[in-house]
Amino acid sequence: MTELQKELRRPGIQQRVFSYAKASPTELVRSKLSTSEIQHRALTYLPDELLRNLPENKNVYSLFQGFQATIPEEDEDDETTKKRGRKSHTAARRLLEEGKSPSNGPPSLQRMRKDRDKANHRLEMMTIRKNMCSAEIREIDNKISNLNTMRGIVLDRLGDVEQDELRVEQELLDFDYKIEEMVEEFDDAATLGNAATPPTEADPEDQDQEQDQDLEHDAQDMDQSFMSASIYDKLPSPRSSRRHKPARRKSIPIRHEHFEPGSNIREFQAHNDIITALDFDVPFGTMVTAALDDTVRVWDLNAGRCVGLLEGHHASVRCLQVEDSIVATGSMDASIRLWDLSKADYSARENNSTEDSHDTEEDAMNEEQRSPTSYPSSLHDCPLFSLEAHVDEVTALHFRGDTLVSGSTDKTLRQWDLVKGRCVQTLDVLWAAAQASATMNSSDGQWRTTGRVPDSSADFVGALQCFDAALACGTADGMVRLWDLRSGQVHRSLVGHTGPVTCLQFDDVHLVTGSLDRSIRIWDLRTGSIYDAYAYDNPVTSMMFDSRRIVAAAGENVAKVYDKTDSRHWDCGAGVMAVEDGGHPAALTKVRIKDGYLTEGRKDGVVGVWTC
Repeated sequence: MTELQKELRRPGIQQRVFSYAKASPTELVRSKLSTSEIQHRALTYLPDELLRNLPENKNVYSLFQGFQATIPEEDEDDETTKKRGRKSHTAARRLLEEGKSPSNGPPSLQRMRKDRDKANHRLEMMTIRKNMCSAEIREIDNKISNLNTMRGIVLDRLGDVEQDELRVEQELLDFDYKIEEMVEEFDDAATLGNAATPPTEADPEDQDQEQDQDLEHDAQDMDQSFMSASIYDKLPSPRSSRRHKPARRKSIPIRHEHFEPGSNIREFQAHNDIITALDFDVPFGTMVTAALDDTVRVWDLNAGRCVGLLEGHHASVRCLQVEDSIVATGSMDASIRLWDLSKADYSARENNSTEDSHDTEEDAMNEEQRSPTSYPSSLHDCPLFSLEAHVDEVTALHFRGDTLVSGSTDKTLRQWDLVKGRCVQTLDVLWAAAQASATMNSSDGQWRTTGRVPDSSADFVGALQCFDAALACGTADGMVRLWDLRSGQVHRSLVGHTGPVTCLQFDDVHLVTGSLDRSIRIWDLRTGSIYDAYAYDNPVTSMMFDSRRIVAAAGENVAKVYDKTDSRHWDCGAGVMAVEDGGHPAALTKVRIKDGYLTEGRKDGVVGVWTC
């Protein structure tokens, strides 16, 4: 301590102590470190929060090895072609190589060892490159996973936008209704105001006319007194007879177009028996189904609920078509009925759409399986008229504009004028086939046997479609006949199927047909020849195509899809998932597709909706 006190008494040490006391921390740092070192430490400093979640470095290779692996290797031939003034190896590198390889031994052995070292180096670089590729693949997988998560979020947002869009359209519809009611009220008020104006001086002739009108009113009152009170109360008033009409949607849902092909949108129990016919207008719109349980039901595809029943037929409906709000149904009672869904009272649907969306799955299933008779009066204003001229069950129909063509087991085709509501032409299929055979002096147009055992379940007229004056009809003899409705004659017969034709559809160029001979054939309408054909393991009972796909029901629990763009066949439906889940869904009987939106009807009465 004595020596320390002596040292502190020296003037030089005291000056240093006082200088440290006066200097700031910044000045002390600058006195010890250079400016460049201070900048380097400031730029490379990382707080503890960033260093806390650093991933562990599990890579066994260094950064230098990774960089070295990215440099392309050069062959010896390429090295010899370089300029002589440029040396490929430096003296230091040669010394390193000489230090690594033993100098003893003959030159050939040294060269062999050198080649072995090069091969080992190349193998090591390849291993590093392989691990780098694997790391890049894992990074890409992580990015794909993140993008899929973001895609799901955007899809949910799109679904919310479509629901909001539907609500806004409903609000617009409500505004239209209110405006119509207000206009009617104003008109009634104006009419009452005109009636309340005091009359002017009337002529004797006007007084006589008023007396006659009073006598007529008294007679009407007496007639009403003779009418039953219950009947009189049921007479609709002009205001009560007006129903709210669902306007056609201005916007088309597009969410299903962004799903993976084969994704299930909805599945519900529609009937208690085999579904015989189904059709819908637009995706997430209105669907009509018919089954052997003698019911025809209307469904709201957006909510997945039954709107009501179309009652009027005395037997099961075998065929139907939905076009905008018009529905045509053909039944086993030999009648055709037309319905206008725009006259329906959709209060039941509106109430259902405003229900809480957080219902349990059990409640949703109970709602779907509940009988649609809970809405007894929703569709009682929809019937337009009935067409009755066939003498046997109607098995096929198609309408476009004001023309409807139907086919029946009575072996006739009938053309109907929907404006007048009557039959304007009857086509006898057997007579037309005989006339075509006699005209062409060949057996192509005549009725022929299919070469298979007759199937009692096969319909005489399996399918038809009309467009203006053109009509295509497929019959039980496997023939597809093209008719001219102006002359009532067959102008072309397409021969190829060996079983009854069950379905067909044509566009501007091609005609696609399906048959119980387990094949689908694509015909060129310009030449009448077969453009393409493919077969399945079971008979084809239903088929439809859109701009890209041909979908068929071929006796299996999946829909058979043929992608025309890339010529690929694949399966869509509950049967695909049943292989993994161990279920056994029923076979398909009917399919319909529009814009990639697929609906299917099965033998157990279940309807499935899928993206295709």
